[in-house]
Amino acid sequence: MKPEHRELLDQLRPARRVLVVDDHPSFRRCAGALLRAEGFEVVGEAADGTAALALAAELAPDLVLLDVQLPDLDGFEVAAGLLARDPELRIVLVSSRDRDAYGSRIEASGAMGFISKGDFSGLELERLLE
Repeated sequence: MKPEHRELLDQLRPARRVLVVDDHPSFRRCAGALLRAEGFEVVGEAADGTAALALAAELAPDLVLLDVQLPDLDGFEVAAGLLARDPELRIVLVSSRDRDAYGSRIEASGAMGFISKGDFSGLELERLLE
């Protein structure tokens, strides 16, 4: 698909198919419930970066909710791998640490934003997607 067609499609159909990537099952479960309540479709979950890369290729989500601290690859490495395959993919980084802990790495990652896990909500995610 041509980039200009993808951009138009993204405007008509906001990011709704979400892959949740986090090594804590409780966060994946809670995030999934919050996202579903806000009208998102959670198409998959991954507990590490390697699984995230494989599932993203298989499921073609519109959006990846990506923990920065994973057991095998960090979220910045995973974001780079995801964006190498699909430069238009929307990625939102999450962490139990504050944004300041990562400095300019968030902006350099190509992710569209960052949400602290303590502040995570469907509404906060919608705000980033606007």
